[in-house]
Amino acid sequence: MSRKPYLREVPKFRWFFRHPRYLRYMAREVTCIFIGAYTVLVLVGIMRVAEGPAAYAAFLQALQTPASIAFHVLVLGFSAYHSITWFNLTPRALPIQIGERFVPDGVIAGAHYAAWLVLTLAVLILAGAF
Repeated sequence: MSRKPYLREVPKFRWFFRHPRYLRYMAREVTCIFIGAYTVLVLVGIMRVAEGPAAYAAFLQALQTPASIAFHVLVLGFSAYHSITWFNLTPRALPIQIGERFVPDGVIAGAHYAAWLVLTLAVLILAGAF
């Protein structure tokens, strides 16, 4: 007598809609696509700087289109979501143990948010925004 093993059917697509935690995970992973596209845009900008002032001026002119501005706003939102979810995940990924006790999760995440705020203010000050 041979028995067939039980094989649970796993859908290839849309499996992440079954639980909100899976959906948040997939949303975080999708943000990487837009951050990668922005990285390519920055590399193109660096190439245009190397090509000379005329090429860089044309690149800056292309960045002033409504589609480019919408892309930048979209990438800013996705990068903020990506950063926030990572900072909230950090205490689980990198627990800090001092002696027999672990540093509380709020302290670890709070330190990351504080560093983010300080670095953002430093960049804004260096850019002349303040």
